[in-house]
Amino acid sequence: MNLYYKIFKPKKYITESGKEIYEYPGFTLPIIIALLLFTALSVKITGFSLNTLVKNSHKLLAILNPMFKPNFSYFSSVVGPLLDTIKMSFLGSFLGAVVAVPFAFLASHNMVKSKIINWIIKLLFSILRTIPTLVSALIATYIFGLGAFAGTVAIFIFSFSYVGKLTYEQIETVNMGAFEAMISMGFTRTMAFFKSIVPEILPFYLSTALYNFEGNVRYAAILGYVGAGGLGLLINENINWRDYNRVGMILLMLLITVFIIENISSYFRRKLN
Repeated sequence: MNLYYKIFKPKKYITESGKEIYEYPGFTLPIIIALLLFTALSVKITGFSLNTLVKNSHKLLAILNPMFKPNFSYFSSVVGPLLDTIKMSFLGSFLGAVVAVPFAFLASHNMVKSKIINWIIKLLFSILRTIPTLVSALIATYIFGLGAFAGTVAIFIFSFSYVGKLTYEQIETVNMGAFEAMISMGFTRTMAFFKSIVPEILPFYLSTALYNFEGNVRYAAILGYVGAGGLGLLINENINWRDYNRVGMILLMLLITVFIIENISSYFRRKLN
């Protein structure tokens, strides 16, 4: 207790005018100690072993070496699933972003004055964001069957919750002057929202939707692991067969596709901002 008091006791200074000033210690040291304790606890719980990591590193090289020598003859087999991945990413992202707008309106306390409705919609966004995309894709395959449609549904759910949350947070921070002026002129709250609030949040909304689409192209590549179509099925199949040259070809095409999409998206987002 005495040690604690000595460390965290504020220092008292007296100015020339006789005024007392107290300097309180920062929290840097306690935070560092806490991080070290949590790190040590995590190492113990997870059974992390640096020795095992170094010992098995050659197995990683055995996988990576053939991946850097892609099988270009496998190109034609990758094109179809790659297009499926892009299509379900685009459709799921687009529909999720569009449907998110009216729900973001309902979640915003400055648009809808009912706290119950605000709370319910925000809770819906939180629950859907909590569900991993792979889990929602697995559930979708049980409901809609195997294929790209299940993957599209999973991406739609994630996009809806992600874009919706960021959009309602943006709506709640906008200047309400134009909106209130339109209400006083006789506009309904919905019409005033679309005429005054939407133009103000549109650049942010489109930027968020584009960024969401970028990420979904990457996420969609692994949905095939649960039968939701796209490149994931090919990746899973070739990894099981230890055909890492084909896996390298798949990843190379995915890398090129993601690079192109990210650059196009970044260009439009810069224009919007």
